[in-house]
Amino acid sequence: MIIKSAEFVISNTDYKKCPPDGKPEYAFIGRSNVGKSSLINMLTNRRNLAMTSSKPGKTQLINHFIINDDWYLVDLPGYGYAQRGKEGREKIRKIIDSYILKRQELTCLFLLLDCRHEPQKIDLEFMNWLGENNVPFVIVFTKTDKLSKGALSKNVNAYIESLKETWEELPPIFYTSSEHRLGGDEILNYIDKINKDITV
Repeated sequence: MIIKSAEFVISNTDYKKCPPDGKPEYAFIGRSNVGKSSLINMLTNRRNLAMTSSKPGKTQLINHFIINDDWYLVDLPGYGYAQRGKEGREKIRKIIDSYILKRQELTCLFLLLDCRHEPQKIDLEFMNWLGENNVPFVIVFTKTDKLSKGALSKNVNAYIESLKETWEELPPIFYTSSEHRLGGDEILNYIDKINKDITV
C-alpha cells in the first residue's frame, strides 16, 4: 500500500464522537514512550503527523487520521504511565477501554512493545484482556535497531514463551524501527489485505 494522503480529522475522549462514516479503523496503542508517534509518522511518511515527545504520556486523546480517504489510523493514549497519578491513569483507562470495547469500526489493534525490555506484566495483562474480549490485535515490536540480533531474539522469544502459557495461537508479530524505516511496508500491506477482504 502506498499512502498518498494522511490528514488529521478529530481528537476527543468519547468514542461516540469518533467519525460516523463507518470506515475501518486501525488503532495503535502501547505503554508510554514505546515509540508510537514515531511509528505513525514513519508509516504515513509525515514528519509531524503524530506529535512525538521525549516526555512520556503526551497522547491523552483518541486521535483520528484519515488515510487515502479510505481508512482511519487511530492514535490511542499510552497506558500505564505512573507519573500521571491514580486518577489520571483511571481516566485514560476509561477512554481506552470504551473505545476498544465499544467502537464497532475498530478493525484491528496494533499493540506496540519496546523490544529492549523483557516481558512486562502490564503488557501481558493487557493482551490477555484483549483476548478475553475477542479484540483482534497484532504485536509490533518497536526500536529493533537498538538491540543486536541475538538480544532481540532473546527478548522476543521470552514474550512468545510467556504468551504461550495462556494463548493457544499467537497473534501476528511485526518488527519495526522508525529510525531505520523498517517494518512499515509489512504493516501497511497487512492493513491493505484486511481492507480488501472487508470489501470483497
